Amino acid sequence: MKLTPRLALLLTLPPLLWAGNAVVGRLVRDAIAPLTLNALRWGLALLLLAPLAWPLLRHPGAALQRWRGLAVLGFLGMGCYNALQYLALHTSSPLNVTLITASLPVWMLGVGAVFYGVKPQRRQLAGAALSLLGVALVIARGDPAALLAVRFVPGDLLMLVAIFSWAIYSWMLARPPAGLRPGERPDWNWAESLMSQLMFGAVFSAVSAGVEQTIAPTPIHWSPALIAALAYVAIGPSLIAYRCWGVGVAEAGPALAGFFVNLTPVFAALISAVLLGSAPAWYHGAAFALIVAGILVSSR
Repeated sequence: MKLTPRLALLLTLPPLLWAGNAVVGRLVRDAIAPLTLNALRWGLALLLLAPLAWPLLRHPGAALQRWRGLAVLGFLGMGCYNALQYLALHTSSPLNVTLITASLPVWMLGVGAVFYGVKPQRRQLAGAALSLLGVALVIARGDPAALLAVRFVPGDLLMLVAIFSWAIYSWMLARPPAGLRPGERPDWNWAESLMSQLMFGAVFSAVSAGVEQTIAPTPIHWSPALIAALAYVAIGPSLIAYRCWGVGVAEAGPALAGFFVNLTPVFAALISAVLLGSAPAWYHGAAFALIVAGILVSSR
């Protein structure tokens, strides 16, 4: 697959928007419980998407007939990954979460090899090494000794499960289950296709939020900042990012797409720097160059 500017843009927008999602998730963690945030995020996204996917909602029979595959996609991509990420932002350090997220290309290659029989090629392994080196440079803030100070806590297991679920979700987009493959599913547009997953993902999100509030009731501290945060996470990291990611993965394949996710910590560092009023450091540019080099090597 040739990496065209259009395809690169499709795969770059999601990590940029997801980086903002991570920053926003940390900013509002004292105002709203993590699973409640996830449920409101997808509930709002569902309402915004409904007018564009109205034909599917009027005739949901085709989606209900394929409920098994769609339920798995909704659970992994919306009910599982995002909920675990918000939980991780409460229980783990941002440094640990970023470090674990950086392992996604390895998980992508591993899932492809074990479950789909797609063996990683040397260029993909070389690209993964370059990309991970760039992420390590950001995490270490240019000081390799800082990596030795990283300590993992039990909460990091949540992020490992989240990354594993996202790798499987991405492969299922590229290799859909029976009934969702080209020629077997209805001629849904992008909104209907995303809504078919969201119908199930929103249910999983709502159930998990209900359990959370039952076990540990936590009030929501409403404010203009929280409303703006909810609008952002429902539109940017949800609708726009998932649309771009779905198209990008279908065209480039999950193995190559996984390398783009390593841009997330770089974007997150830059966004945090802007919000905190500090200028980007030299290692941000060096890390970006290494990650891009990894993408180019893996896509040759």
